[in-house]
Amino acid sequence: MSLWQTIRQAMTTRSSQGASTEEPCFWRVDMHSHLIPGIDDGVKSPEEALTCLKQLADWGIQTVITTPHVSRDWYPNSSADIRAGQAVLQALVDEHNLPIQVAVAAEYMLDEFFGDMLEVDDLLTFGTARYLLVELGWAAPPRQLEDLIFRMQTRGYTPVLAHPERYTYYNDDLSSLARLRQIGCLFQLNWGSFTGRYRERAQAQARLLLKNEWVDFISSDLHRPADLKSLGMFFSMHEYEQLRKQSLLNLSLLD
Repeated sequence: MSLWQTIRQAMTTRSSQGASTEEPCFWRVDMHSHLIPGIDDGVKSPEEALTCLKQLADWGIQTVITTPHVSRDWYPNSSADIRAGQAVLQALVDEHNLPIQVAVAAEYMLDEFFGDMLEVDDLLTFGTARYLLVELGWAAPPRQLEDLIFRMQTRGYTPVLAHPERYTYYNDDLSSLARLRQIGCLFQLNWGSFTGRYRERAQAQARLLLKNEWVDFISSDLHRPADLKSLGMFFSMHEYEQLRKQSLLNLSLLD
């Protein structure tokens, strides 16, 4: 019996004892993943993408907003490139009759070129609030981070910081994260962080952000089928039940 079959059997047993029978992803919308084949460090083929989409649908995800990396040095993807990738995924969904909708946005690196992209105003967002998913460098945050957030906001975007639990420079600096929330930056956590997918420091930080109720969006950040085993472990964890108490915004993204 696979890990997910074991978890599903346990959930079925609990439901027969009076617990909810809903699918595990009660947030219904996954708004951070890398499922367009060959465009970044995510899935490499349509077959890998299909495996991931099938599992997300089985877990109860109704809408996937996949978000390829956009960075000048590593993944200089254009909005047109990403929209073309959406058509590939939509064809897979249609061909296999998956009960899931596919949309696209992007995960923008806040590098020295992002300001220029912001000026052009050709950025892929999601939701009526024009949520804009952004990531930081792994060594240090940009010096002008607050200025960039302000510039996004003045152009009508709502910045969402991808996986703040994974930036090691914030591990002992919760005051900086509190400041980002104070100025209107929302947080998206990877649920794989709770299972140890990114090692102990990210796991501890994710638990702390959950305790502080600093989780605005939860998402998979799914890159490849091999990630699915770790993601499936989350549904039997204590943190999964704690997540139900968060004021998640994922459901607001349903059509």
